[in-house]
Amino acid sequence: MAVVAPLTEEELAPELREAVQFFKGPLGVIPNSVRTMAHRPEIARAFTDLNKAVMADYGEVTPELKRLIGYVSSHASGCLYCQAHMILASERFGASDERLAAVWDFETSPAYTEREKAALAFARAATAVPNTVDDAVSARLRAHWPDVAIVEIMAVVSLFGYLNRWNDSMGSALEDLPRSKGEERLQLSGWTAGKHA
Repeated sequence: MAVVAPLTEEELAPELREAVQFFKGPLGVIPNSVRTMAHRPEIARAFTDLNKAVMADYGEVTPELKRLIGYVSSHASGCLYCQAHMILASERFGASDERLAAVWDFETSPAYTEREKAALAFARAATAVPNTVDDAVSARLRAHWPDVAIVEIMAVVSLFGYLNRWNDSMGSALEDLPRSKGEERLQLSGWTAGKHA
């Protein structure tokens, strides 16, 4: 059960209502997390702007890979809500069935390049508590990515650190579309909606 009920779309402040329509593109819905943040419109607006900046397509780290990084980071933190959202968004941004099926086992999957594996391994290590980014993880990442791309990758991990804590602590209820995608795509990994039902 949610700690704080999300606002309905009609209850959103008018200037915020327009801004959060952005989420319908990558997710098909305005997430309950954002509609809960909307109790303080300034927070929801700042989060929306940060999400746009972090998840934008600057060229090197593709929008699809950013969503897969978000998934791996959310999987490492145990956030079921964000796992469902990111598997849906990864699909919407072009991830193949093979890549989606192998994402939690990316290290051994031929569906991922060495470059992508380095980014995903960094995301997993950066999410771990305590943090497990060490010299080997860093060197592997630097061998495949320039500084500007590493900043983007870390920004995705950090964005999901915020979201994972928000959604798990607030008990954000999963919307129908992400829930159905989680049930369809993540059952082999043991995923359930858990407290986000």
